[in-house]
Amino acid sequence: MEQTQRIGIIGGSGLGQHLLMPGDGETVDIQTPFGPPATSPILANWKGIPVAILSRHGAGHVLNPTQIPYRANIYALKMLGCRWILASGAVGSLNENMHPRQLVLVDQAIDRTLHRVATFFDHAAVHVDFAEPVCEKLRTIVYDSRSELTADAVVHPRGTYVCMEGPAFSTRAESRLHRSWGGDLIGMTLLPEAKLAREAEISYASIALITDYDAWKPHAPGPAPQELMREIISHLQVASENALHLIRAALGRIWEARTEDFPSHRALELAIFSDKAKIKPESQKQLQAIWGKYFPGTH
Repeated sequence: MEQTQRIGIIGGSGLGQHLLMPGDGETVDIQTPFGPPATSPILANWKGIPVAILSRHGAGHVLNPTQIPYRANIYALKMLGCRWILASGAVGSLNENMHPRQLVLVDQAIDRTLHRVATFFDHAAVHVDFAEPVCEKLRTIVYDSRSELTADAVVHPRGTYVCMEGPAFSTRAESRLHRSWGGDLIGMTLLPEAKLAREAEISYASIALITDYDAWKPHAPGPAPQELMREIISHLQVASENALHLIRAALGRIWEARTEDFPSHRALELAIFSDKAKIKPESQKQLQAIWGKYFPGTH
């Protein structure tokens, strides 16, 4: 498998088409120990920078948040040489000061998922440090890239993301509870994606696109549901365009730092608690792309 260093980009179904010119990139079929990813990644060069673009929900956005093959998605990007991932996703706001159409660079998370496998390591005790659920160095690079956006594009430097199972949205009581916990955003896809990226020693940053306020804030009386939906879609379109501009601006800065070793790139150094001699060779081999360097002689 291609070992060129790449920047991975995870987002909605149309992300690749918006980032690239028509005809750019090569779609590659890839198999992982956890099955195929949600869709075949697109390998491309964006102004000389190698990237791998993956649609989280599959072609046509057919996978709900619980059905997303998170392990296969992250493992596939690791196999393709991705050392950094820029991920984007729509969220609701729990914070009065974080408005629809604005972007938030997530720095903390609360995991309320229930039915998702959150580790690659089914046959070993591996405990990565997850106090900072996104790579602080990468988050800073992305935030510093905001200067290239238009003046009306607002990027919040930090925010706490509450990740719920879905696919239904929150009850009003749940939304108020999440606010009382200090949550700024509510979404359904940050986790276990960020955890798996950490286990794979990939530097990961999340760009949250605010589409609306969550259930805690009632809508003004009057608008019909169809009108409210059109408003949310409009918010998403504006936020998505700003996120694409931010990603484009960040790619060059990330690539300039490609020779640096980010802390996330060493996440497994002290995390493998199992006696390595007791881990079965087939288990070592299965996850070769992730932890092979910690098992000399297994290449």
